[in-house]
Amino acid sequence: MTELLEDEVASAVVSESDVVFAGHVWDIRKDTFRYGDSDIVRDYVDHTGAVAIFALDEHDRVLLIKQYRHPVGMREWELPAGLLDEANEHPVEAAKRELAEETDYVAAEWNVLSEFYTSPGGSNEALRIYLARGLTAAPEVFARTEEEADMEIRWVPFADCLDAVLARRVQNPSLVIAVLAAFAAKERNWSSLGAADLPWPRHPNNWAHTGR
Repeated sequence: MTELLEDEVASAVVSESDVVFAGHVWDIRKDTFRYGDSDIVRDYVDHTGAVAIFALDEHDRVLLIKQYRHPVGMREWELPAGLLDEANEHPVEAAKRELAEETDYVAAEWNVLSEFYTSPGGSNEALRIYLARGLTAAPEVFARTEEEADMEIRWVPFADCLDAVLARRVQNPSLVIAVLAAFAAKERNWSSLGAADLPWPRHPNNWAHTGR
């Protein structure tokens, strides 16, 4: 019988851990740890974690936003998303808040679609993608500033999203992963979805959300 393909939790003894740069949004941390016979030093982005929302309506359209991203000099098509930077806020509640704040929509049905580490060699950011359905207009319209001030909001047919991903016309990782995961999940009649309050034990920081 083939062994189940699954990531393995591994722990290393950390002898030193210091914030070497305190940033406006997240920090850079330097860890010294023992792995095997070696003492290793690594710098990485110490991240709050984030959530993204694959909002799908009854016409099989996906709700996307276009937003300026300075590090790559692009206005990217993305999913509505946001940081887990509110104390003791459950990820699904953060997702609901971000969907309303960024798109002026709310959803009646929520499920976990996918999870991933954005760049595990250099960041501890964990990101959970929710599938949101039953979309209606939010009771409140939110003001948007900074990079969100000129944000474009568009309903895009699911098939067009898939075409854009496969043709490499869109590059945002949350969008790419969500589109491919949703296509596969839909082919399986959505049987792979998780409950909205599914524990998140692999999130490195928000232990309140792990169910432990």
